[in-house]
Amino acid sequence: MIALSLAEIAAVVGGQTHDIPDPSAQVTGPVVRDSREVEPGSLFAAFVGERVDGHDYAPQVVEAGAVAVLASRPVGVPAIVVDDVQTALGALARHVVRRLGATLVALTGSAGKTSTKDLIAQVLRRKAPTVFTPGSLNNEIGLPLTALSATEETRFLVLEMGARGIGHIRYLTELTPPRIGLVLNVGTAHIGEFGGREQIAQAKGELVEALPAADEGGAAILNADDPLVRAMASRTKAKVVLFGESAEADVRAENVRLTDSGQPAFRLHTPSGASDVTMRLYGEHHVSNALAAAAVAHELGMSAEEIALALSEAGSLSRWRMEVTERPDGVTIVNDAYNANPESMRAALRALAAMGKGRRTWAVLGKMAELGDEALAEHDAVGRLAVRLNVSKLVAVGGIEASWLQLGAYNEGSWGEESVHVSDAQAAIDLLRSELRPGDVVLVKASRSVGLESVAQALVEAGAGRGVDAR
Repeated sequence: MIALSLAEIAAVVGGQTHDIPDPSAQVTGPVVRDSREVEPGSLFAAFVGERVDGHDYAPQVVEAGAVAVLASRPVGVPAIVVDDVQTALGALARHVVRRLGATLVALTGSAGKTSTKDLIAQVLRRKAPTVFTPGSLNNEIGLPLTALSATEETRFLVLEMGARGIGHIRYLTELTPPRIGLVLNVGTAHIGEFGGREQIAQAKGELVEALPAADEGGAAILNADDPLVRAMASRTKAKVVLFGESAEADVRAENVRLTDSGQPAFRLHTPSGASDVTMRLYGEHHVSNALAAAAVAHELGMSAEEIALALSEAGSLSRWRMEVTERPDGVTIVNDAYNANPESMRAALRALAAMGKGRRTWAVLGKMAELGDEALAEHDAVGRLAVRLNVSKLVAVGGIEASWLQLGAYNEGSWGEESVHVSDAQAAIDLLRSELRPGDVVLVKASRSVGLESVAQALVEAGAGRGVDAR
């Protein structure tokens, strides 16, 4: 964080100082909410959770080097006491962002946010120091913490914005006003909470509404291939830049193909030139993500050649997102277990089919959460798609939603042993250990709550000669 005195911070957040012998003492380190992340110069934000109260760790964090605690009550060590820690954290982030000279890039969408954010960061940091959201910390707490990690040297701040309802993104943009806003897509993720795709589009479009006008440098980067996103052009005063495979896109891909290993390659076209890209990531869905990143980078002055080179060398920065491990026995494990929705499930299955040409493929799938009334139909459709893509084995893991996956496969023609429903992760591990053969490709994917990463981990470690179970 940029250096601020405790007195300055208290004034910004409207707090009262307690047990602070020197209000001029400066916070020079990161603002953190996890006591294990404290380092000398930190400010510790004490949140009260369902199981843990951060205030209980106040003496410990100060001993570890924290300058003070941002708290909702006095804690017996240096503290800035506020009515609400989350609100205060947001106010501090807003203050710091206003003082930075960085260009703020914000992105949202139903699927692919984190992968695209990682691509944007890897491209932009070739041009100048870049700070970006770690993992998927894209909510009212994670976003301010990311913004507060920027320093005077930061030139680009890339922030992922998530939403579970109307008004959420508007709130985040008020904390960290972007100059460039990117909307990837409008899908069915969290459709049960939103109530429909039109409502999702309304919420995602709050990002482009918050952008400055075109003559003030504002730019809305919109997916030309998604009608609901493209329609957001009417909701912004910013310059509109379209990306996609559409011929009308300003930044587009031509000659899209997959390598024998399932990695996308294409010809990148921008308003200032064209260049070839061959990605290290897996799956054709990354083409759209790469085009979105390219559109942002081009808007910020990078050439097609610079962008293509950066995209070709970019890897996955976040765990459990198409994370590929090759075992010594030739088994390939694709851990995409961080989260799942219908769009990302379909993309992952298509990537599995591409990677598994000439090999036996396994899709180990669990439920997709928060689909509301669409849950049965969407799980059934994913099960059917696995059959249409000639996935060799479908292993549906868990409760009733998993049974819908298996039923969809059965109704599509998977009548033998091509699909099976097992009760939990350990049952899936036991099945795979007994039936995997050298050369097989295994995809593991489900919503985060299912915890199927344990299956991928067990298979990877079994290949290294270590027995692991999920218990």
